[in-house]
Amino acid sequence: MAAGEDGRTGRAASRGARDDSPGGGARRGNPALTSRAAILAVVVCAIALSLAYPVREYVAQRQEIAELKQKERVARKQVDDLVQRKQRLGEESYIKREATRRLHYCEPGVKCYIVLDGSGGDGQQPQRAGTRAKPPWYETLWRSVEAADQPR
Repeated sequence: MAAGEDGRTGRAASRGARDDSPGGGARRGNPALTSRAAILAVVVCAIALSLAYPVREYVAQRQEIAELKQKERVARKQVDDLVQRKQRLGEESYIKREATRRLHYCEPGVKCYIVLDGSGGDGQQPQRAGTRAKPPWYETLWRSVEAADQPR
């Protein structure tokens, strides 16, 4: 084994030496992106692209399931309310109360009075003398048209 100029063996020296002859297999330094890294990057991108749509669909379906569960809860609450109302409507005392209150029915032998106080008979409080009622929308509209016609 002969030592090279820098004291290494011939094999080590020949590995480190560069052969600059054309076609002599000149070895360049490690490039930043090798063919293996490029293939790996393409494979990773292909996997990411192939998973993007199914993941998006999965998220959309989970959101739709959550919305449907919320709608189901609302529907179940409405069903419960309707069941309670059905039970109340089956009670004779409730029906009599509602007939008296809404339709002003009276049982035979009972004197019923209806007090007319100007509130329309629907149980609302009459307006106070000091407060003005809000005018209808068309009067407000017409006043604004007239005000716009007046020079300032």
